[in-house]
Amino acid sequence: MIINHNRTPLFDALKDYYERNVISFDVPGHKKNREGLKEFADFVGEKVLKVDANSMKPLDNLGNPISVIKEAQDLAADAFGADHCFFMVNGTTAAVQAMIMSVCQPGDKIILPRNAHKSAINGLILSGAKPIYIQPEINDRLGIAMGVSLEKIEKAIARNSDAKAVFLINPTYYGATSDLKRIISLAHKHGMAVLVDEAHGAHFSFHKELPPSAMELGADMSAVSIHKTGGSLTQSSMLLLKEGLIDKRTVRTILNLNQTTSASYLLMTSLDVARKMLAVDGEEVLTKALKLSREAREEINNIEGYYAFGKELIGTPGIFDFDETKLGINVTGLGITGLKAYDILRDEYNIQVELGDVFNILAIVSVGDTEKSLQKLVQALKDMSQKYRGKIIKYESIALENPEVIISPRDAFYSRKKLVKLEDAEGEISGESIMIYPPGIPIVTLGERITKDIIEYIKLLKSQHSVFNGTEDPYVNYVKVLGT
Repeated sequence: MIINHNRTPLFDALKDYYERNVISFDVPGHKKNREGLKEFADFVGEKVLKVDANSMKPLDNLGNPISVIKEAQDLAADAFGADHCFFMVNGTTAAVQAMIMSVCQPGDKIILPRNAHKSAINGLILSGAKPIYIQPEINDRLGIAMGVSLEKIEKAIARNSDAKAVFLINPTYYGATSDLKRIISLAHKHGMAVLVDEAHGAHFSFHKELPPSAMELGADMSAVSIHKTGGSLTQSSMLLLKEGLIDKRTVRTILNLNQTTSASYLLMTSLDVARKMLAVDGEEVLTKALKLSREAREEINNIEGYYAFGKELIGTPGIFDFDETKLGINVTGLGITGLKAYDILRDEYNIQVELGDVFNILAIVSVGDTEKSLQKLVQALKDMSQKYRGKIIKYESIALENPEVIISPRDAFYSRKKLVKLEDAEGEISGESIMIYPPGIPIVTLGERITKDIIEYIKLLKSQHSVFNGTEDPYVNYVKVLGT
């Protein structure tokens, strides 16, 4: 295939399908017309229904692509510096799970940081792999986990030379990257595959002032959320593969286990078009995003009560490089939590930031942002500084160490469980993952010992009206533990 990134083979095929106005006696049941889903069509427009197609020869099939989907995936592989690309319509969650399942069988060890997303924990359950957790570096001032050090990876490999893979995050939610190049080299020297959760780094390949991508640095697989920072529709993602340690046929088999057979063409064509935009215009649009983020960061740092952190953190523990499009803002100078600031911005200023934690909020600046949107954020923060500074009690950070792993996540998943009051759970083995989402990083997960610090941290999150995820009791008054 001739590489021409101005081409969009899958998107073109869908537009042709639309123009032909095919009479449908297949699924989906709305039959592409207003009568099939009138209220929805009246809101989004009938064209959305007309391109919500089922797999057929002219549109190829994601389970075994041989024409336009394959061409679109090959173009994406070239754009991202991979040998193979697989379009994902079950989100990066399915891609992360597929990475782990492609390398690990039941009982195999995998080295990974404890601040991995819940999709990685679920990948351990599905694969039966045994986690060897590494404690990420903690920035005490910000109260958040950063990347992992090369030294901790070296120690983990030395103690677990039989591990099958090293799993890394590039970047963390707040934009920190580890020394990926040296870690990849070290892992490969010991015959271990390197799997990278690059959910928040889909844009890295397309601008020289951003950290390098996992594929550029020689990782074996990476999962990239194009919808997060690359402009495609929510839930669309890509799984990238370098030939060598992992067979593409194995990956395809795994994907056909955990991905839908009714792939959305809205999602897939958005990937095709986003790839074109990044490959052709990526430097221009990302230059704009960087400019907006840098200007906003500078303005915010001139407002009393805030610290918008950035590249000055490079060289501190766990930060080898930094993604400046992640606009993390420490709000402790206001005397409120980031959880509270998150709610205030949404409820009082109609601004939705990505997340809030105890100390910080995070605004993601990407290809769709404008000067106007950033200025609204800055003005809201100025107003909040006047209204809230010093009026609400400050909270102390609770620095959680890696919980003790008692049994594997898979064994815990299949064990008998009971519900106990949160206050009575100290010393018990967790039978569920407890987290707020975003960021979707478990505070404690299946098979780990629940400590007093974990309970106190959950109570703090509850006091801030955080929305929990992964628990049987949505309010976490009760937690599920192992036992009868």
